[in-house]
Amino acid sequence: MSTYVYGITSSSLPSLPDGTEGVGEPALPVRVIKEGDLAAVVSDAPEGLRPKRRDLLAHQNVLAEAGAGGPVLPMRFGSVSTDDAAVAGVLAERAEHFKERLDALAGKVEYNVKATHDEEAVLHRVMSENPEVRALTEANRSAGGGNYDDKLRLGEMVVAAVKNREVEDAAEIHRALEPTAASVSVGPESTGWLANLSFLVDRDEAGTFLDAVDEVRKAHPHLDLRVHGPLPPYSFVEPGPSEPAEATN
Repeated sequence: MSTYVYGITSSSLPSLPDGTEGVGEPALPVRVIKEGDLAAVVSDAPEGLRPKRRDLLAHQNVLAEAGAGGPVLPMRFGSVSTDDAAVAGVLAERAEHFKERLDALAGKVEYNVKATHDEEAVLHRVMSENPEVRALTEANRSAGGGNYDDKLRLGEMVVAAVKNREVEDAAEIHRALEPTAASVSVGPESTGWLANLSFLVDRDEAGTFLDAVDEVRKAHPHLDLRVHGPLPPYSFVEPGPSEPAEATN
């Protein structure tokens, strides 16, 4: 049977609580594979695994239990290897890399920040910042709305100005929050978000980071910032001994 991998940690990790259960229905027992100074927290991989709420929470809970005893390199949900021997082999092969990452992530957590524009507020800002847009808007208003070409031109100008503002705001969020983090990872572009950034933050400095987020909110009321965390530092772990299962796609 294939092996489901939750995370990688030190072999000196205190034992997981008896009866720790992972993904699957019924829930599968979690075990530890040790190889030299490293260990992988695993279970059997259930058939036809899908990202159901119950299994997503189980994955997180196992990582929380493992992380309570020390740093852990979290694998993303659906990470599966062919068997226990294959997991042990990769632990041995990439031992130095994994130990370096464990040291780098010790005492740190991840915060993900996604940003969107408040539509009404950003349009007001675009109008105030762009004299040409403001002038054409006034001209159209004076002409009873303007003709088709004028309306089209105004719409194109507004869309371009908003897109420019998105780029500038994404850069400003990155610039404002980066000093409070140990590292920053830029997430994949996604429809609806002007910024998708993950920050690696010292657990003891989380308050400073969240204060910085609040300062960005106050300084840029046209932005809607959504913060998720603290999370295991998924965005700062390079691929480990497994690949996401096809069943989770």
